[in-house]
Amino acid sequence: MSEAPALSIVVPVCDERDNVAPLFAELTRVATGLGRPYEIIFVNDGSRDATLARLEALRATDEHLRIVDLDGNFGEAAALSAGFAHTRGEIVVTLDGDGQNDPADIPRLLARLAPDVDVVSGRRRERKEAFLTRVLPSRIANWLIVRATGVPVYDCGCGLKVYRREVLAGAQLPRGMNRFLPAILGVRPSRVDEVIVNDRQRTAGQSHYGLSRTFVVLRDLLALPILARRAPRGHALELTLSGAQAGLVALVFAAIVGALGWPGQRVSALVVALAVLATAATGFAIAHNIQRWVRAQRHGVFRVRRVV
Repeated sequence: MSEAPALSIVVPVCDERDNVAPLFAELTRVATGLGRPYEIIFVNDGSRDATLARLEALRATDEHLRIVDLDGNFGEAAALSAGFAHTRGEIVVTLDGDGQNDPADIPRLLARLAPDVDVVSGRRRERKEAFLTRVLPSRIANWLIVRATGVPVYDCGCGLKVYRREVLAGAQLPRGMNRFLPAILGVRPSRVDEVIVNDRQRTAGQSHYGLSRTFVVLRDLLALPILARRAPRGHALELTLSGAQAGLVALVFAAIVGALGWPGQRVSALVVALAVLATAATGFAIAHNIQRWVRAQRHGVFRVRRVV
């Protein structure tokens, strides 16, 4: 490919051997129709099936395809971070590797990337998933994310997004933090737009997500208002968090001892102990995620085996 790409399409994949070829064909048709130089970057996140071999076969016939092969399975957030680090286009498109995002929607998202907009996110109108175990928990989580950050993206779980490259510069997303894009990148709410997109059934492979993901999202959400406004870093912050955690441990211990040691006031003491435990659990969750963020910025979140 002699011409530098203007558009980079990033697709993280893990064990998607039957999806990569048809998805690449769709992306090629759409990207060719846009009439601008492009590259399609598949990030292989430690696939154990034939995903990498099939990507290499596709690469042999089309130089628009680049493969970032990670040295292990680091999770979708890290795979996206690796893809961002290897993009060359000024505009970056992301979508999931399972084929549920429709590449035909990409031109509409690109059309909304006006001078006063840095990110355009897809919003799935009709989800092709179980309502009680996937759709309803997702809607609750999205509502909470909007309230916590003020960023008007009501479907953070939709992988189809368009970014200006400068928004992604240096992104090192800890595991699971991709669910909070673009809020976690610190993009101003006024510079984010949303477009209704198509959601398709998975036709091959198995989903990598279950109901347990909802509880992880709710746990991680506690630290989001801090991370989205001012990404913390530095050794001093870690020392402060360690001290705060030690204080919480002491507070919990004191509350439990008090609850067991006041027979005449056992009910009220138990209520106090439970309240302290809930507060401490919240504090630990926030501190844990801030520490994860600090470590990610310091040490990175992925290792690349090779780039093809």
